[in-house]
Amino acid sequence: MEPEIKQPDEQLPYAAVMHWSTLAGFIVLIASFVAYVLNWLPASVPLEQLPHLWNLPTAEYLKATGTPTGWSWLFMMGKGDFASLLGIAILSGSSIACIVAIIPTYMRAKNNTYIAICVLEIIVLLLSASGIFSTH
Repeated sequence: MEPEIKQPDEQLPYAAVMHWSTLAGFIVLIASFVAYVLNWLPASVPLEQLPHLWNLPTAEYLKATGTPTGWSWLFMMGKGDFASLLGIAILSGSSIACIVAIIPTYMRAKNNTYIAICVLEIIVLLLSASGIFSTH
C-alpha cells in the first residue's frame, strides 16, 4: 500500500490563483495580438515605419515615436501595439496575487512568520514594479 501524499494547505489556493491569473494573462495576450494584427486597434507607430525606427537607440526611438515610458503605457491601451502590455502586466503580477491568496491560510494557522514574509514579498514586488528605485 502506497502512503497517502498530502499537499500543504497553502499549495491549493496558490495553484488556483496561478492557474486563473496566467490563463487570463494569456487570453489577454492572444486577444490583443489578434486586435493588433487585424487592425481592430490602431497602432501608435505605423507598421511600415518600424523597420526605419528599429535601428535607433532607445532614447531616439522614444523621441521619434512619442512612446511613453514608465507606467504611461496604461493610457495607451487603445493602441494595438500597447494593448499586449496589459497581458504581460497580468502575467507578471500573478505572483503577487498568489501570495495574497495564501495569506488567509497562514492566518488560520497563526503562522505569523510566513504572514510577515508574504507581506514583505508583496511590498518588495510592488515597490520594484512602481519604478521608485529606477535610476532614470
